[in-house]
Amino acid sequence: MSAPGRFAGKVALVTGAAAGIGRAVALRLAGEGAALFAVDIDADGLEATQRDAAGTVAVRRADLTDPDACADVVAESVAELGRLDVLGNVAGIYVAGHATELTREQYRRVMAINVDACFFLAQAAIPHLLESDGNIVNIASNAGLHGVPYSVAYCISKGGVVQLTRALAVEYLRRPLRVNAIAPAGTNTGIAAAAEFPGDMDPKLSGRMAGLRGMAEPEEVAALFAFLASDEARSVTGAVYT
Repeated sequence: MSAPGRFAGKVALVTGAAAGIGRAVALRLAGEGAALFAVDIDADGLEATQRDAAGTVAVRRADLTDPDACADVVAESVAELGRLDVLGNVAGIYVAGHATELTREQYRRVMAINVDACFFLAQAAIPHLLESDGNIVNIASNAGLHGVPYSVAYCISKGGVVQLTRALAVEYLRRPLRVNAIAPAGTNTGIAAAAEFPGDMDPKLSGRMAGLRGMAEPEEVAALFAFLASDEARSVTGAVYT
């Protein structure tokens, strides 16, 4: 259940906002009063999020594999909405397969979207977040905390998100800026549904991908996100919620 007005007067930039967890986060924050700057590479999905969200919602199609695009969307969000209080690094991709068959292009793209974009967005956003006593919430994964088969690039990238979260939290421990992460297990999103696993995968190993309670829904992750991004969690930083 949302808390109306919890983000009244605040601005949130959410990546990956066209679908899955990103869309759920965008709708949740907008429903609680945030002005929203929604970013994704999927223009049609962004239009749907804008249509379905409450309140003020600006959208920007961007390819976050480009560090310049990361800086640009932060600058545009502040220029259009006047401030920045929450950065939600949600955008991500997943490539399944044997480690020996992963192409260089696949590896680089996973890194660029899943961890590099988180850093470059945070780098651009931090000066604005310091002005607003704001915070960053990163979406990591349980794959960044323990080994998951057929997911080597994803594991490396999400491990990077976990350590990015911890490093920034410590660096800004004496400042109002907070940095936290959520590390979901299997979640019912299009990324999970579209994954193409090797035909010879070992089901005894692949079970490590799922959560102990089964698949989560994006709205469950969004609810935790909203708590961490709100003033109710003002004493929480450097946390990685599994």
